[in-house]
Amino acid sequence: MTIFIAIILVIAGLAILIGGAEVMVRGSASIARKMGISPLVVGLTIVAFGTSAPELIVNILAAMQGNTDLAIGNVIGSNISNILLILGIAALVAPLAVQKSTVWKEIPLALLAAVIVLFIGNDSIIDGVNFNAITRTDGLMLVSIFAIFIYYTFGIAKNNSKKDDDDVKIYPNSRAIVFIIIGIIGLFFGGKILVDNAITLAQAAGLSDALIGLTVVAIGTSLPELVTSVIAAMKKQADIAVGNIVGSNIFNVLWILGASSLITKLPFNEKLNQDVMMNIAATIMLFTFMFIGTRHKIDRWNGALFLGMYIVYIGAIIFRN
Repeated sequence: MTIFIAIILVIAGLAILIGGAEVMVRGSASIARKMGISPLVVGLTIVAFGTSAPELIVNILAAMQGNTDLAIGNVIGSNISNILLILGIAALVAPLAVQKSTVWKEIPLALLAAVIVLFIGNDSIIDGVNFNAITRTDGLMLVSIFAIFIYYTFGIAKNNSKKDDDDVKIYPNSRAIVFIIIGIIGLFFGGKILVDNAITLAQAAGLSDALIGLTVVAIGTSLPELVTSVIAAMKKQADIAVGNIVGSNIFNVLWILGASSLITKLPFNEKLNQDVMMNIAATIMLFTFMFIGTRHKIDRWNGALFLGMYIVYIGAIIFRN
């Protein structure tokens, strides 16, 4: 009976996520259009923060409970699924045009964040000590870089007032803000309900904490990004679809992993290096695709390749664990 209830709650959580993503995209796109702010900026900040809320909650709870494998695996696994799974699906829905600033600034920053995790997680190799951990000092560095990213992002808002020609429904600002707030609340609680019960189901199946973090929790907490990006792609809001993913990957490492390590030191399992390298490889591939085929565009064949890689990756980590 408990498992049956967990399945029902997983479905309910997904429904709340879908509704939250829908109203968030509507509100954020309306505000971007009326205020002359690039939808990319909205995607990199408001939408990325809202869709990263489940990862933040899961990581804070995991860090407080000492479940560090789950906390680190959630961030790395979410970043991988964001690119390979979510951008893959979104690109299949509609090819995604990518702004020049995203190609040359945000994607490289996401790559830098992934490389930083590789560095700070391997103390025994780099410093020659007898432990591997993401410490509070590392966390302070990550959060500081995140503050610079937020400052840079709002600099884009001042310098980029170009409005898209897409058919965006305009709402009164007060209504659009309410939409965004409702969307964030829906994403937050929907993600929490879904992830908690997904973990219950995974533990009932006898999966390890590391595997749960890299698969069930990572995919579960990435569902807001999936729903938001797919809906944005369907509405021809490519800047929100892509900015949401790239922004979320930056948020996950710099803000969420940084905040988690401020709560407690996070021991780093060397086996996770394989997953960190996969995150780096996926980000490099995303950057490379910007110059293959249609320039600065994620085509449907790119999306299909991303999905194929994700299926192979999931099979590999299940076999490994």
